[in-house]
Amino acid sequence: MKTVLIKLIGVVAVLMGLSMKPTSVRAQGQETLVMFTGIVTAGKTSEPLPEAYIYIPKAGRGVLANNIGYFALPVMPGDSVVFSYVGFKKQYFVVPRRLTESTFSAVVAMQEDVTTLAEVKVYPYPTEELFKQAFVNMKLPDQKEREALERNTSAEAMQRLAAVTPMSAGANYRYYLNQQWYGREAVANRGQMTTIPFLNPFAWASFIKSVKNGDLKKKDWQKELNATPKEGLSRDDVLKGQR
Repeated sequence: MKTVLIKLIGVVAVLMGLSMKPTSVRAQGQETLVMFTGIVTAGKTSEPLPEAYIYIPKAGRGVLANNIGYFALPVMPGDSVVFSYVGFKKQYFVVPRRLTESTFSAVVAMQEDVTTLAEVKVYPYPTEELFKQAFVNMKLPDQKEREALERNTSAEAMQRLAAVTPMSAGANYRYYLNQQWYGREAVANRGQMTTIPFLNPFAWASFIKSVKNGDLKKKDWQKELNATPKEGLSRDDVLKGQR
């Protein structure tokens, strides 16, 4: 009887000793879950980030941190954990594989994600009609250059330049050759009958055709005539008109 009692006490002692040994993360070569806890803070101010999102992409699960940034997430050794928060860059954390405890804690400091946006100007136009009117009346950045170009290329400006600009050497040479050519033609045609368009039947046919078509009633030629500088216009006449 005493022998049986001693054996029973030994078995109980062995069982109690086994139960008091610390649990290992690895049991017979298999990995077990580890409770990953910690606090998510801002990198510069170290203030907690409430309701930060912590998830494991490989497992497809995650949790939200509480109001003080505390979280608790069961993970496996070697898991990659992602921390995300609005206005901050994503933070990646890998759980160490060699752990001797069933819990693991860390303070995750996230970095701000600063994005510079382009300037947006808001114009005070209460209605669409006022906006269209302001858009039509808006001056272009090169408005002064456009006005100067229009002013310098007008008919009056070209007449003034033609009157005040002296003739170049090449122009004088061409003028001299033209005078020589007209002089030779006059000498060559001396004593010959000149060609008078008034007696040319083809000219009369063209004139009658123009009358039938109503070309003489058109006033387009007057605009070109008015834009053409007058013959015999001197420099003084142009300058007087501009004053």
